[in-house]
Amino acid sequence: MSLLTRQQPRLLCLLCQSRAFSTSYRRLAAQPAKSTPKANAATTTTTTKPAPLAPKVIAPSPLADAPRSYGRRVEEFTPTPLSRPIGLPYPPQAGQNTGIDSRTLKQRRDDFVDYDKHLERREYLKNKISRPYFRDWGNLKFHKGKTFIAPPRLFKGELSLFFPNLYGRTLLKTDKEPRDTTPVLQGRVSVVSVFSSVWAENQCKTFVSRESNPAVEQMIAESGGRAQHVRVNIEEDPLKALLVRLWMGSLRRQVGGEENYGRYFLVRKGVSDEIREGVGLLNSKVGYTYLLDPDCRIRWAGSGPSEDHERDGLVKGLQRLLLEDEAKSKKR
Repeated sequence: MSLLTRQQPRLLCLLCQSRAFSTSYRRLAAQPAKSTPKANAATTTTTTKPAPLAPKVIAPSPLADAPRSYGRRVEEFTPTPLSRPIGLPYPPQAGQNTGIDSRTLKQRRDDFVDYDKHLERREYLKNKISRPYFRDWGNLKFHKGKTFIAPPRLFKGELSLFFPNLYGRTLLKTDKEPRDTTPVLQGRVSVVSVFSSVWAENQCKTFVSRESNPAVEQMIAESGGRAQHVRVNIEEDPLKALLVRLWMGSLRRQVGGEENYGRYFLVRKGVSDEIREGVGLLNSKVGYTYLLDPDCRIRWAGSGPSEDHERDGLVKGLQRLLLEDEAKSKKR
């Protein structure tokens, strides 16, 4: 009897089977659980967002709109006084910016097969080639190439930036090997003239020459070796550098005694765009004058031909740095 009452399994048609299958449970399970309003209120009361910090107000650089040998062409420009220190943020060291490739053969091989290095080199060469050759000459129409006006007073020592280390040959007869500028500049108050042509050198002479500003030369002579005048001639063109070497005898007569032979540097390599932007060497045809303290910090700077107030500012700044150096030496 039980065999007769046992129900046989029912066969469902395809339509019924499709109705029996549903994915609503999976969709509901995939939805994130909704948080209750009380929980949201509790989280909003416990977590508080920190107040945004007030942005720092950075004074615009006086060199931001200055004409350059690259970038956009400037139609009108009026130089303004330096409102903040210029220079590099790290102190100089001997051996920096020599322009000498010190890589090993393995490193050169690795760089040769590195595609990213090729892209960097390609970008560097493209920027060099795309620069107009006569742009610097054309920028001389703006106040005879004056890039900036000297500040009215010295920059504070703790806020001043550094003058970079450069590497070049001096006028010494006994030693013809290139030297670093940092060992010469450290420990003394230095007036540094940077130029790349006779035109630029004559502009630097308006700041420190005996005819234009005799007080500077007199203070250097009476400082007892605590102050000096250093000249840096940047000649990246090999032909021009060769001509300067041929006329080194004439240069020795111009700089004065033999004690000044080691303070004239002929620099051929190592002056990168970073250095030029940092210290304001934006026109290779213009002369620049810097006043450095014994720590190689740029405390004062001028460009192009000097003006009356700039010459007076250089004299006062040099006198003040000599007094500061004298006070420090007494404390020691």
